[in-house]
Amino acid sequence: MSTPNSFYITTPIYYVNDVPHIGHAYTTIAADVLARYWRLRGRDVFFLTGLDEHGQKVQQAAAKAGIDPQTHCDSLAPQFRNLWERLNISNDAFIRTTDDGHKSVVQRYLQQLYDNQLIYKDDYTGWYCTFDERFWKEKDVENGLCPDCKRPVEQLSEHNYFFKMGQYQDRLVEHIEQHPNFIRPESRRNEVLGFLTTKKLGDLSISRPKSRLSWGIELPFDKDYVTYVWFDALVNYVSALEYLPKKPTFDQFWPANVHLVGKDILTTHAVYWSTMLMALDLPLPDTIFAHGWWTVDGEKMSKSRGNVVDPNRMVDEFGTDAFRYFLLREVPFGYDGDFSRTALVGRINSELADDLGNLLSRSLTMIERFANGVIPQSKTTHDLNSKAGEVVARAYMHLERLEFGKALEAIWELVQSTNQYIDKTAPWKLAKKPDEREQLDEVLFHLAAVLKTLGIILYPFMPSKGEEILKQIGLAWSPSVFFPAAALNWDDLPGRTILKGTSLFPKIEQQPQGAKTVSDSTDSSQPTPAVPAAGTSITPPAGPAPLTPAQITIDEFMKIQLKTAKVLTAERVPKSEKLLKLQVSLGEGTEQRQIVAGIGKKYEPEALIGKTIIIVANLKPAKLMGIESQGMVLAAGDSEVRGLATILEEVDPGTKVK
Repeated sequence: MSTPNSFYITTPIYYVNDVPHIGHAYTTIAADVLARYWRLRGRDVFFLTGLDEHGQKVQQAAAKAGIDPQTHCDSLAPQFRNLWERLNISNDAFIRTTDDGHKSVVQRYLQQLYDNQLIYKDDYTGWYCTFDERFWKEKDVENGLCPDCKRPVEQLSEHNYFFKMGQYQDRLVEHIEQHPNFIRPESRRNEVLGFLTTKKLGDLSISRPKSRLSWGIELPFDKDYVTYVWFDALVNYVSALEYLPKKPTFDQFWPANVHLVGKDILTTHAVYWSTMLMALDLPLPDTIFAHGWWTVDGEKMSKSRGNVVDPNRMVDEFGTDAFRYFLLREVPFGYDGDFSRTALVGRINSELADDLGNLLSRSLTMIERFANGVIPQSKTTHDLNSKAGEVVARAYMHLERLEFGKALEAIWELVQSTNQYIDKTAPWKLAKKPDEREQLDEVLFHLAAVLKTLGIILYPFMPSKGEEILKQIGLAWSPSVFFPAAALNWDDLPGRTILKGTSLFPKIEQQPQGAKTVSDSTDSSQPTPAVPAAGTSITPPAGPAPLTPAQITIDEFMKIQLKTAKVLTAERVPKSEKLLKLQVSLGEGTEQRQIVAGIGKKYEPEALIGKTIIIVANLKPAKLMGIESQGMVLAAGDSEVRGLATILEEVDPGTKVK
């Protein structure tokens, strides 16, 4: 069994024929954040990623290129290694299923199952999909197409070896029911349970005849066959613990703490891999977490559409840390998400440049100007101290639950609170009053303290920028920095000389054709307007927003009916991470209103029930995702919803707001 002080995190091993895209980057960045976080918590971490290099598609691609399969794999492997380096991925090992060490472990496990009579040979006829490298039953195939990839299938009849997977069905169901965190998120857990409790689990074909496929790991008990690519690939999670250079011990790290996978390969991990481990008398991983897919501007990614997001281009254009931040901030982990350049630029400009970058710049400028660039001493405490401690606690709670977006949301509360603290205390005014020197020192010290906290707690998400923040306040990053203690220890700050650098996140100007220019000016562009909270949508202007909004008359304003409304029910709109469907009351004797509001990333539905909110009551009804919305919820925010407009006192629903 793994030791309490260890943490083992894996990504899937990616198919060597693939071109690295946003999906590969998403999974690997998420795994990297967890690995870095647990290292900060003092755990002995082993982070594994790598490549799946066997199978029929590899053999066919190599033949087409006129080279042997191993040469083909060797030529493709660097594209993944190079991308992980550019994305600042801190993996401890990179496994390739063509490694001799991996092959020997796979063969040992195959022999063990065969000796225990858990593998048998039988005739099989079925519909075979070359692309997915799997057989389908007659009932699964429609119009001669694979139910997964929609490519043509062919009927094959052959002798094959089968693993007795079906006999572990009841045991697997029991394990899932007794371990709520085994499959996450809960919706995926329910999918697997629904499948296992309504359908009979058959046995799994785990071989392919060499006459059809020679590029694979040879069965140790029959030289005429190679093993099925999934049996080969899944074993990587344990084979790596036996032979890779850093020599992690199996007993120290197995079972894995987290297998991160895309939702398309959940069944192979939750069912195939779990039953294989049961047959081998090995413990099952603690958690298999299946995240969602990315679309691009509302469309499915595909080479034919030419809309596949290239992570290398994103790094070239926006930088590694901004790209990492966006992927984990934009969509709740586990849900499907939509990628758009507009949304990415909006978050960079409003959150990274205006919020975080501006906080660092203005804080260091004031320390430089009012304290000769040396962080002053302060013996007093402030609400920011407790706010930092509360944020750190929430951030690591969310990280341990794989709620990356919520962790970043908590951290941004500290960023925004500190910017408000600057505005409220106005150090530039204190600097003009010699008798306020002690209070000025207190303010400057607390700004440096918050920056240290932010540098450390942002490090797992944005390692380079986290280190840069610490460097600019005169601290050197050390692998021995532990979280959360170090993030809340500010004793080493007084007397440090700051090293103010360039802008942390230069703003990006939106251009009509999508061109990019970079500027250090915090006022050079405006964040992209957000889609309103409910009721309608607005097309943003092609160029930067005007500095002064268009003025309206009082008569024009009076046409808008703002009223209070009480939320009676709230639920998520299917297939949308942003939209919530609300039923609201505008008072006794009036009909209930249905409003669709784009506040789902900020609020859970149950948290809204009973709240008194403000709505535009005379807005023309509109349909969002096919659901009629009879009004608009008022909310504050720029590129995202920051908070609802609510009423503090007890006010009857339907009261006019003016």
